[in-house]
Amino acid sequence: MTRHRHRHILEVQGVTKDYQLGKTTIHALRGVDLAVSQGDFVSIVGPSGCGKTTLLNIIGCIDKPTSGTVILDGVDVSTFDDDREADTRLSHIGFIFQSFNLVGVLDARENIEFPLILAKVPKAERAARVDRLVDLVGLSEFAKHKPDELSGGQRQRVAIARALVNKPSLVIADEPTANLDSATSTTVMEAMRRLNEEEKVTFIFSTHNELIERYARRVLSIKDGVITGERRGGGGAA
Repeated sequence: MTRHRHRHILEVQGVTKDYQLGKTTIHALRGVDLAVSQGDFVSIVGPSGCGKTTLLNIIGCIDKPTSGTVILDGVDVSTFDDDREADTRLSHIGFIFQSFNLVGVLDARENIEFPLILAKVPKAERAARVDRLVDLVGLSEFAKHKPDELSGGQRQRVAIARALVNKPSLVIADEPTANLDSATSTTVMEAMRRLNEEEKVTFIFSTHNELIERYARRVLSIKDGVITGERRGGGGAA
């Protein structure tokens, strides 16, 4: 494991990603550089097909870059094999998806606890972590409800708690409010902002939603696989 001297929790350096579609090469990412500090709240915006999800998948150790490096917590993860990637996803990265991806037969508490079971965390510590997160995301009354008994916003808050339960270095959210109405989206974003401010959780989002841009501290624009600009979001200091 190669460690690098670093000031950032995440550094993406010269990352490219190519896909073959028949005889055609698709250049999904064309040399992305990105640095994210501990406790940052970053939104990546751009049109469909611009490379947002590809970039998040590479940052999240779901996919490998064609070239370039991804340094997470001072470690170059871009060359990890599948087992090392899986370990990194479990222990260092939390994921929030637009489709929630909850386990239907498990209640809210059990869904949140599930990653801790995979990580072999002792039962007493599991209970303490889950209790705290259930309270933080405002779901104490619904902890025993299964996903089909919860609203979309409640399900997404379960997903947020599940993403945080292993105390990840970084939480990645791919279009986390895409399936929610505007009022519910606001509730979900308020929950994430609270966690960001109080727990210093680092978030990176991809979005089409201007609401998320208003909450983000940094807004990065991506087009045709290249980051084309950065501006301060509505959540940044004046």
